[in-house]
Amino acid sequence: MGTLTLAAQRKRDQILAGALQSFLQAGYEGTSMDRVATAAGGSKITIYKHFQDKEGLFTALIEQVTARRFHQIFDDRAFEGEPDQVLRHIAHRVLDMLAIDAEYIAFLRLIVGESGRFPALAQLFVQALPQKVWAVLSQYFARHPDLHSPCPEATARIFMGALISYVMTQKILHGQAIAPLNPDTLVECLVTMVLGQPPLQTTADP
Repeated sequence: MGTLTLAAQRKRDQILAGALQSFLQAGYEGTSMDRVATAAGGSKITIYKHFQDKEGLFTALIEQVTARRFHQIFDDRAFEGEPDQVLRHIAHRVLDMLAIDAEYIAFLRLIVGESGRFPALAQLFVQALPQKVWAVLSQYFARHPDLHSPCPEATARIFMGALISYVMTQKILHGQAIAPLNPDTLVECLVTMVLGQPPLQTTADP
């Protein structure tokens, strides 16, 4: 797609905003282009002009939602400081973002819920965010041989996997009420295991 005019970009963003609400309310299969058009305040013809079909619309939505969160995690300060500071900063960015981003939590539920019937869409999500995050962290570990990471990619996946598992069990599966864990404790223990350094003093209580 070439460079869009400002008006076209605004229309595209308006369609995606309506589509997001429609998909979150009705799921992928239950969302029609008519429903999206109503939510976006436009016409089906305009939607088809921008996105071709429902799969193209959902793909564009995945790209928009994940790109926004990727840049929230890896902000301008992401790699400033010593490795322990870098990893703490990234981990807290992930957890802080997900603690208040109800829309993204709902989107994750949508992806997980539809992954059985539409595995290709779930794979698009993995490519759009987890794989990009793993790649950036893998490169960081590879640039720091003093961290003695035998496999930078595996280390990156372990690091992010612990954070995502926390989010899944605490937020998406509502485990916070029955199996709470202080996020600061999680981050310090995670950094300790990855870097092999003594953790900072944290509070064990949630």
